[in-house]
Amino acid sequence: MSAQRVQTFSSFLCTFLLLSCSSEAPDKLGKLKLVGDDPSDLPLSGLTLDWTDRFLDGDALFERPFSDALGLGPVYIRQSCNSCHAGDARGPGAVRKMVLVDSDGRTPVVDQSALNYGHTVRPQLAAGAQLGITVPENREDVLVTKREPPAVYGRGYLEAVLDSEIMRVEAEQAERGGLVSGRINWVQYYSQPNPDTRYHSARSGVPLIGRFGLKARIATLDEFAADAFQGDMGITSELRPTELPNPSSDDDELPGIDIDAETVNVVADYMRLLRIPRRTDDARDQRGAKLFAATGCAECHVPALRTRDDYPVERLAAIDAPIYTVMWLHDMGPEFSDGLRDFDAGASEWRTPPLLGLRYLQRYLHDGRAETLEQAIELHGAEGSEAAEAAERYFALSASERAALIRFVSAL
Repeated sequence: MSAQRVQTFSSFLCTFLLLSCSSEAPDKLGKLKLVGDDPSDLPLSGLTLDWTDRFLDGDALFERPFSDALGLGPVYIRQSCNSCHAGDARGPGAVRKMVLVDSDGRTPVVDQSALNYGHTVRPQLAAGAQLGITVPENREDVLVTKREPPAVYGRGYLEAVLDSEIMRVEAEQAERGGLVSGRINWVQYYSQPNPDTRYHSARSGVPLIGRFGLKARIATLDEFAADAFQGDMGITSELRPTELPNPSSDDDELPGIDIDAETVNVVADYMRLLRIPRRTDDARDQRGAKLFAATGCAECHVPALRTRDDYPVERLAAIDAPIYTVMWLHDMGPEFSDGLRDFDAGASEWRTPPLLGLRYLQRYLHDGRAETLEQAIELHGAEGSEAAEAAERYFALSASERAALIRFVSAL
């Protein structure tokens, strides 16, 4: 076993043992909290040794910083998966998007050719590159927005959900009518065929249900990983073998493809095997759960959906996945528009995020503009937002009822 593997396993084992014991052990140092709930690096319970081995390999790759010699760049955003998903949660890295807009500051113009290398800002340089992809200077017609990366714990549950379950809830919501009218973002698998076909046999051109990404533009975790390697780090793979357009006339310092398909798949399996952070007792509070449903929050943040019988991770097969999302798009109104489309997702449409491990997040909503959960609910009430009625119902509750609902959501 390599030194890196031993160190990773030791770290995992110590964390596991400490977390297992900390809930019962008295705190003999007064107010000093030695061990707390940590959402990171914890696999699903009851895994086989083979799955645990796979998890540890993926954990090491997830935290590994890539360098010039390993194919980083030539332009990039961050050097490792962990730098955008520290502790498997959100940040510190974030993605900035840019779009040319009309005089109203929000409506995109037809001609976007001035953004020669696309809409994503990639300012960091590697391999001797001299120019990054930055916001054009001295232009007042560029709208710049931020996207905070989603947490990655519990993502295997999302991938395992049956297509038929997602389509069923979409049809039921449409039949009910009303302001809420979420819909699936039907996307395509744009990567090269994956030699590992256990999770899917996706082929280019076949419609798939978008589940990942802030606008639900990606259907599977292997493509999510390959897309992040390519788009965020400039790391090409057998699934995404082409360097993205950039101002550098040179390739990176590793000729050809930087990583193989197995590397991508190990990282994807790491995300599949991450457990949902342990929920507190407040998550079982029936008062909070009933208020969550009565206000209409549960229409979009559906508490549970059934998973596939044949999902390869046995612990996630044929269960009611407690994910609190439907993974499809809802229109949040013009205030949330970034001027960009992702497949069928419009400029102000965003994927309903899973309410998993919210107590570990520092800020909320896709761009982190809300500092508290109550502020996030208030922003759901923006003009033109499908969630406006739910937000209105929340603020019509008594102070104690609002507190109970917030405690419930914070415990998930």
